[in-house]
Amino acid sequence: MERFIDLKSFNTFGLPVVANYFVRIAHSAEIKELIENPVFKENRRLILGGGSNVLFLDDFFEGLIIQMDNTGWEIINEKDEIVYVCARAGTDWSFFVDEMVEAGLHGLENLSLIPGKVGAAPMQNIGAYGVELKDCFHSLEAFDLQSGNIRVFDKPSCNFGYRSSVFKHAARGRYIISAVTFALKKNAELNTSYGNLEEYLKQSGIKNPGIKELSEAVKTIRQSKLPDPRYVGNAGSFFKNPVVHKLLLDDLMKEYAQIPKYELGNNTYKIPAAWLIEQAGWKGYRLGDAGVHDKQALVLVNHGSASGREIFALAMKIQLDVKTKFGIHLDPEVNII
Repeated sequence: MERFIDLKSFNTFGLPVVANYFVRIAHSAEIKELIENPVFKENRRLILGGGSNVLFLDDFFEGLIIQMDNTGWEIINEKDEIVYVCARAGTDWSFFVDEMVEAGLHGLENLSLIPGKVGAAPMQNIGAYGVELKDCFHSLEAFDLQSGNIRVFDKPSCNFGYRSSVFKHAARGRYIISAVTFALKKNAELNTSYGNLEEYLKQSGIKNPGIKELSEAVKTIRQSKLPDPRYVGNAGSFFKNPVVHKLLLDDLMKEYAQIPKYELGNNTYKIPAAWLIEQAGWKGYRLGDAGVHDKQALVLVNHGSASGREIFALAMKIQLDVKTKFGIHLDPEVNII
């Protein structure tokens, strides 16, 4: 266990936060040792993955940061067209997806180039280009920090929702995910119909993409729209795309006939938060070093020395403005610490 660790390289906003205590877990047995440690028992705790979906408000974290550092993956079973692949929690997500694409296993290709670790992916039920993690999720192993026992969660137990799971709500902070198993397919119809992905493939003259071509297309689109956190601090999409009832949408369309929307059923529609933010005039906005990305309004950025509270204050101004103009509340996707 380490003391007073600078977390600047452990969060993609690049905020210079110091953790009072910091521990890396490389083997599952170390978790049982950890929960008997007085530091663990007496302090606030945060389980940190790749730090790609967090915003620290203060420059000092009074507590214990726990990071899973176990890596690697293996095929554990095959059944007809389904291949079950278990990845350890500390494995880089983007690397893991690339490995599955290279192996010709279908299911994760639309989730290429998403930053973070495998263990954090189910917590957020990460998603992109018409696909969510839950679509190919099988199960996960997690340590119960109260009992010290290992628990296996199947898909229903995870209670997956839009960018959420039981680990963000009822079981928040109780479990450390140690490994995730995916049910991937040897052959499957690729999902190419989502928005600008379909448009990109058409413009590139790719009529029947393979799994590698689709993955590369996703990467190209992401790189063209999203800033690289190695150079511009950010946590990707800051807000969730809101879901509204048809009655509100009908009212909005009287003034904004071209408002983009995706029907979900039960008279509900998803509206891109980026469109709302851009229409409200925030795209490219900057105050000091806190700003909104000039190519993707859904991404808040740290241009260098913005504090967590300055970025948060900007987010709240955007949230209030969108609510005032459109009557729609934007929920943060990023975890505010």
